[in-house]
Formats: sequence, C-alpha cells, structure tokens
Amino acid sequence: MSNRRDDEFEDGVRQTRRTSGNAPRGKRRRKKNKKKAIILFAVEIVVLLILIGVVWLLFSKMKVDKVGKVNLDEEVITESINASVAEDETMQGYTNIALFGVDARDGALDKNTRSDSIIIASINNETGDVKLLSVYRDTYLNLGNDTYTKCNAAYAKGGPNQAISMLNKNLDMDIEDFVTIGFSGLTDVIDEIGGVEITVEESEITHLNNYQSTMAADMGVEYTPVTSAGTQTLNGLQATAYCRIRYTAGDDFKRAERQRTVLMAILDKAQDCSLTELTDIANKVFEETYTSLDLSDIITMLGNITNYTVVSNDGFPNEEMRATGNMGDAGSSVIPITLATNVKWLHEYLFDDTEYEVTEDVLEYSDKIAADYTEFCGG
Repeated sequence: MSNRRDDEFEDGVRQTRRTSGNAPRGKRRRKKNKKKAIILFAVEIVVLLILIGVVWLLFSKMKVDKVGKVNLDEEVITESINASVAEDETMQGYTNIALFGVDARDGALDKNTRSDSIIIASINNETGDVKLLSVYRDTYLNLGNDTYTKCNAAYAKGGPNQAISMLNKNLDMDIEDFVTIGFSGLTDVIDEIGGVEITVEESEITHLNNYQSTMAADMGVEYTPVTSAGTQTLNGLQATAYCRIRYTAGDDFKRAERQRTVLMAILDKAQDCSLTELTDIANKVFEETYTSLDLSDIITMLGNITNYTVVSNDGFPNEEMRATGNMGDAGSSVIPITLATNVKWLHEYLFDDTEYEVTEDVLEYSDKIAADYTEFCGG
C-alpha cells in the first residue's frame, strides 16, 4: 500500500474540526448496575460464548498456564471512558467486548506479550445483530499514556487494563469486558462441531499447509493437507492454519479478514449445535481463557443462540482512510488518515450514528499522529 501525502492529513483534520463538537472530559458517571447488564442481556452473553469458543482459532501459537476470570481495575477502565461517550444515548443500546489474541509462548496471558490480534465485538442489545471490527495490530495510536506506537504494544505494557484503555481513548469507546484466548487443545473444539465451511484460494494452500505442518509437529499430531481451492469443510488444525496466513496479497489486512471469516463460520455452525454440545465446548475452552466474564453467566444464556447473527465485519483504520509508513522507533506502521475521521467512520459503522462528533481527546491524538506521520514519512 502506498503512503499518502501529509496534505491528506491536513484536509482530514480541517474537515473533522468543522464537524466535531467539544465533548467535555470529566469523570464518568457510571451506573452501579452496569456489570449486571452483562448477565441480563442474553445477546451479549450468547455471542461471547461463541467468541470464547472460536477466537482461539486466531491465535494459534499460544500455550497457556494462566486461565479463568480476572477482575479488571475498575478505576482504570472508568477513567479511560470519556464522559460524553459514557452518556451517549446511541451507544447505550450496544455492548462492546474486546477480544485479544497474544503470542504467549511462556503462558503469560496477563501482559508482557503483544496482542497479535484485536477484535471488537459490538452487539445490538435489541436486535441481536453483531458487528466485528479488527483493529490492525500495527496501527499507530496513543497507548493510553501519551506514548505513540503500534497499538498491540498496549497489552504487553499493561495487560488487558491498558489494552482496553487504549481502545476506549483512541476510538471513543466504552469497553468494559474482554476475552484473551489460549491455544492448548483448541483444535479439538472446532472438530467437535464438525469443522467450518471456508472458501480457500489457490494462493493460500501452500501457506495453510506449511502452518499446519509446523503446528502438527509442535502438538505431536498428524495433519491432513488441503489439496484444492474452493469452498470446503476445514477441520480444527486446518482452520487454525488458515487464520495465520499473512503472506498472500493483502498481508496482515487479509489475515485479519480471515480471522473474522472463521468467527462468522463458527457462529453459523454453532447455531446447529445442541445446548449440551455448546455447554461442553464452553467448559473446555474456558479453561484456556483469561477473561473478565464468568463461565456460569455465559452458560446460563446458551439457549438463545439462534437469535443472534453476525451481520458485518470490517477493519480499523478503514481501507480508504489509512496509509503505511516507517514511524521512527515504532517501525513500519498503519497510520489512520486521520484518526478523527476514522473514529467518525467507526461510530457510523458500529452504531449507525451518522452524526457522531468525536471528543476533544481524539482530536488531540489525531493531530499528534498527523504531525508524526509528516515528520517521519515526509510529504
């Protein structure tokens, strides 16, 4: 992808400032029963079950020791949510969950490892519609502490607390829960639901089989090579390998798309499973997760799975509003042109809010990213 000139940044900044209001920053007036809403809304819980059962496909290099539920630092998360975002009536109709995949060879899921994959699952509490948004791991953002670099460094620096804070601050979001997924035994899960239907392209076959070969050797198992292109049922190992491909046209952008494709394929297949089957899957996968959610809450809502549908998926920054460039110490990065313009697009995409006005904080971050892009990449 070619770099854009800095005048595109300036045009984006001027356009955004003309359409953006001054959303005051202040302490969030948080509702006491916010956490209970996670349990009460079947929509979010059911979808989380499915995501917990499949996000592991995206992060195939992990073997973990640290599992189960973690309590986030409520003060840190609250402070990361802008007051105007917390009070936004449109966003109050949605629940947003952060899904992280980390390359943790030593079993550490809490921090000290970068998040290879970041997905926001946004759930419409009224309709059950789900939208998936990949935040590209190399996106140049504020880590939440006025350090600007690739956004996947936030998880390494401060675990899920900082990674969620980074998303909330840069994207004007209100995320309060997360799931981070491990690798051990995960291919068995997709095999138990009978595999997933995926359309494999000719250019992907060699890479898919190479990844399979490596993983099979690590796990001490056999693998079945994919021999032809086209729509076919992939087993657990094959689907995991498919999610890891990043060396075809589209590079990491295409890999993130593959990850979302598998998520949607799993949800489709899981809707044909019985409650007993889904409960068994949830129990198995929960042992390989690090999450702010309770397994009991997830299992309670399994019976409503057929009510929810992934209606769309995309990536951030938007394809038409991003560039790539070498950003000094951060190295090769994905740059939002501009951050403010991309955040307006994000709120239209996730929440159908065509009139959203970004906060002053996002405008500040946007200006800094634009200035850094001009400094490091020229024009």
